[in-house]
Amino acid sequence: MLDRLCDPILVIGNPPWVTNSTIGALNDKNLPTKSNFKQLSGLDALTGKSNFDISEWMLIHLLKHLTGHHAVLAMLCKTSVARKVLHYSWAKNFSILKSSIYSIDAFKHFGVAVDACLLVIILQPNATSNECTVYSNLDAVDGMSAIGLRDGCLIADLKLYVSYDHLSGTSSLRWRSGIKHDCARVMELRRTEDGFVNKLGEHPELESTYIYPFFKSSHLANTNTASPHYVIVTQQLVGEDTAPIKKCAPKTWSYLQSHKKFFERRASTVYKNKPSFSIFGVGKYSFASWKVAISGFYKRLNFCCVGPVDGKPTILDDTCYFMPCQSRHDAVALTKLLNSESSKQFFASRVFWDTKRPITAHLLSNLNLEKLATEAGMLLTHKKGIVSVKNVSRLE
Repeated sequence: MLDRLCDPILVIGNPPWVTNSTIGALNDKNLPTKSNFKQLSGLDALTGKSNFDISEWMLIHLLKHLTGHHAVLAMLCKTSVARKVLHYSWAKNFSILKSSIYSIDAFKHFGVAVDACLLVIILQPNATSNECTVYSNLDAVDGMSAIGLRDGCLIADLKLYVSYDHLSGTSSLRWRSGIKHDCARVMELRRTEDGFVNKLGEHPELESTYIYPFFKSSHLANTNTASPHYVIVTQQLVGEDTAPIKKCAPKTWSYLQSHKKFFERRASTVYKNKPSFSIFGVGKYSFASWKVAISGFYKRLNFCCVGPVDGKPTILDDTCYFMPCQSRHDAVALTKLLNSESSKQFFASRVFWDTKRPITAHLLSNLNLEKLATEAGMLLTHKKGIVSVKNVSRLE
């Protein structure tokens, strides 16, 4: 229909502020045709990255038809949606001449607690802009910052980006996420004077073999040093057979079997066709005694040194990201390095704090840790992904 209109074209509106999964949960059939429209590959298409706002799909669909025309699109939407639409449009080389984001007080105007904006995109044939000016409100004349696409990455502060981009690049070190089990009522435990208690209020009698101290994002954000939580870790590798639990820890096996219905209710496809009581996001790195970790959810850059509790490695949940280290010495040194000014400024140029999970493995992997270490007079090495640090005097 848009293709039949004469230029210039103006499209304005206020599309729905809900996600496809929200509508699906309500059993509503008014959804876009099922397709991997972001062209996600493998696991990303099966997990949270495949969820999207309906408005995101609608705006991208409109821009596909408007590209090559003299047109203006002006839409009220979540700020996070505006950025995703711009990122997609820039990556696909839509003919954008100029973009602006005007922040609005969504609670004042609509009664919803979400970061929202008026997104304005001006299109023109053969235009190639990949930057967007951000304004503090609808009446602002001067922009407070600029976001843009650089080397395939969405940048939160282009000015800051220029000063610290020399630290970007591919690192040989890999950030890991914690374990995912989706069965907290059974798998997560608290220790009391009477032994362990689960979230069902039960006091199971369990062997210690598969029980580990457990940190969530809240522990890291509050910089706790001792873990009040524990978790049953049924595997050391994804897909590993869980049957040996029956022989090694019969009480634990009996406990898991008695709660099998909770595991069978897990909806995620990552557990499909896997052994009973499987978990996800687990590997040898999960059991490193020392780690440098950060919360994915909290709105600050705060890297924490995480050590063992009662001689057992602390396991992190899937809201956390971490780098496994060889020793306490290495973890303390790496924590100081990641909390350095250069590191924080690098991430500040790229992080969007209004998103649900501002810290991601992708964001963390943009920083080349070897370059950061060299600049600080340090040397990072690793053996099977477990980090060692040398020459730490400049950070002490």
